Amino acid sequence: MLDDLDLTSITDQDTRELVVRLLNLIETLAADLRAAQTEIQRLRDEINRLKGEQGKPTIKPGTKPTATDHSSELERRQSRSRKKGRKLPLVQIDREQVLKVDATILPPDAQFKGYEEVVVQDVVVHTDNVRFRKEKFYSRSQRRTYLAALPSGYDGEFGPGVRALAIVFAFACQMTEPKILEWFRQVGIQISAGQISNLLIKDQASFHAEKDAVYQAGLSSSPWHHLDDTATRVNGQNQHCHVVDNPLYTTYLTTPGKDRLSVIDVLRNGQQRVFRLNAEALGYLETAGVSLVTRQKLSRLPQDQDLDQATMYRLLGEHLPDLGVQTRKWVLDAAAVAAYHAQTEWPVVQLLICDGAPQFTWVSQELALCWVHEGRHYKRLFPYLPQHQQLLDDFLAAFWDFYRELLEYRQQPTSGERGRLEREFDRLFATRTGYWALDERIALTRAKKASLLLVLAHPEIPLHNNPVELQVRQRVRKRKISFGPRVAEGTKAWDTFMSLAATTRKLGVNFYYYIQDRICGANQIPQLSSIIEERAKALNLGASWDTA
Repeated sequence: MLDDLDLTSITDQDTRELVVRLLNLIETLAADLRAAQTEIQRLRDEINRLKGEQGKPTIKPGTKPTATDHSSELERRQSRSRKKGRKLPLVQIDREQVLKVDATILPPDAQFKGYEEVVVQDVVVHTDNVRFRKEKFYSRSQRRTYLAALPSGYDGEFGPGVRALAIVFAFACQMTEPKILEWFRQVGIQISAGQISNLLIKDQASFHAEKDAVYQAGLSSSPWHHLDDTATRVNGQNQHCHVVDNPLYTTYLTTPGKDRLSVIDVLRNGQQRVFRLNAEALGYLETAGVSLVTRQKLSRLPQDQDLDQATMYRLLGEHLPDLGVQTRKWVLDAAAVAAYHAQTEWPVVQLLICDGAPQFTWVSQELALCWVHEGRHYKRLFPYLPQHQQLLDDFLAAFWDFYRELLEYRQQPTSGERGRLEREFDRLFATRTGYWALDERIALTRAKKASLLLVLAHPEIPLHNNPVELQVRQRVRKRKISFGPRVAEGTKAWDTFMSLAATTRKLGVNFYYYIQDRICGANQIPQLSSIIEERAKALNLGASWDTA
C-alpha cells in the first residue's frame, strides 16, 4: 500500500501533513531499529568473547552491499569514449640487432624488401660487484697517508645501484623490508636485514634537504593547496600523517596530533612553534565566543611580537591562571594562527581545500569544501520507505547535475554564469521534500554555501579533495604492508621519500633515475624545486588572485 501512496492525492491539508509526519516517524523508528540491532549484535559478540567463545562470523557477500557504498562515481561521472594509448613511442631503445633470413631457404628470385621492425622490452638483472684496488701512498715529510678515493656514489659495502633500488622498492613499489632483502639475495647480493634498514633511513640529509626545498617551492607555486591526514603508527604509538598537495608536488609530514596547532606545524614544515597576540588573534577569540574579560586580559600581554611556546605558557599561567581547558586551547590556536600569518619564512596558504574538519578553520583566509565529501552525507541516508528513496534519488540527480554545471563553469568562467549558479544553488538547496532527514541534510549543505562556491571566485581550484586523498591512500597502503617506522629517523625517511616519489611522478621525472642521479652525485636531473618553479609560471595556478 505504501508503494503506491501518492501524497498529492490527499486533498485535506491537515490529513496530508499527518501522513507526512507518520511516514517520517516510520523512518526514525527504522533507523533506531537498525542502530539497536547493530549494537545488540556487538554486545552479544563481546559477551561471547568474554566467555572464551567466538562472536558472529563476518561473512562478506558476493557483491558489496549498497548500504555501505558511499561512492558517488556513478552519479557524478559522465561516460566518455576511451582510446588505448600507444606504448611504443615511450619505449627507450637500448640496442638494435639485425636478424637475417637463412639464405639457404630463399628461392633464386627472392628480392630484399627492407626490414620489418619489432620492439621487444626486456630487463637484464645481474650483480656488478667490484673489487677496488685503491692506490696508497705515504709521505714521511708530511707524515700522512694518501689513499685513492672511491668513485662518487660508492660508500661502504654497497654501490649506488643497491642503494637506489632499496629506496625505490620501499617507497615507490611499496615493498616490505623482508621482501627487499629476499630480492637482493635472489640476485646474489649478500646483505642483512639491518643493512637494508640502514640504507633506507641513515645518512639521508641531502634528500631531506631537497624535500624541504620541494615543499617550500610547492607552497609558493599557488595560493591554494589540498590538505588531508590519515592515522599512522610510530614505534607502536598512534600518530597522524598529513598530506599537502597541489598539481605540482605532494608532501607528507607526520606529527603526534592532528589538531589546529599540528596543522600549523605542518604548514610551517615542523619549525618551532611561535605565538602572536594581536588584533587578528583577538578577533578569532571573539568569533569563538571567548568572554570580553578574557580578551581584555590578553590585550594587556605583549602584542605584535612572536613568543616561543615556553614564554606563551608562562604568560598564560601568570596572568590567566583560571582559563578553562577549551578557552586555553582557543587562545593558543588563535595566537598560533596569527603568528603563522605574520611570519615570512614559509609561504602562507591563502586557500585550503579540505573535508571540513574543524581543525582546518582559521588557518587560511578561505576554506573550500569538497563536493564529493558533501555528497557522501546524502549517500549515508538509508530511507525505509520507497517514497523517501525516490525523493533522495531525485535530489541526488539534481545535486550532481549542479556539480557538472560547476565543472563547465571552471572551463569558461563568466560573471553572468557566476550569478546564475549562485541563484541556482539557492534554489536547489532551498528544496523542501517532506522527508525530514533529507531536508535537514539539505539545510546543512545550504549553510556551507560560501565554502562550496569558492570555485566561482577561483575557477582554478578543483571541486573535490580527491587528488590528496589518492596520495593519502599511498600512505595507507605503506602502513598496511610495513606497519610503521620505529625511530624518528625512520619517520623522517618515510615522509621524505614518499614526498619525493609522489612529486617526481607529478613532474614526469623517473624516480629511480632521480635517486640514482643524486646518490652518484651526477646531478644531471635539475633540482625538483626549480622544476616546480618553472612549471608554476606556465600553469599560473593563482590567476584569479592576480586579477582580484
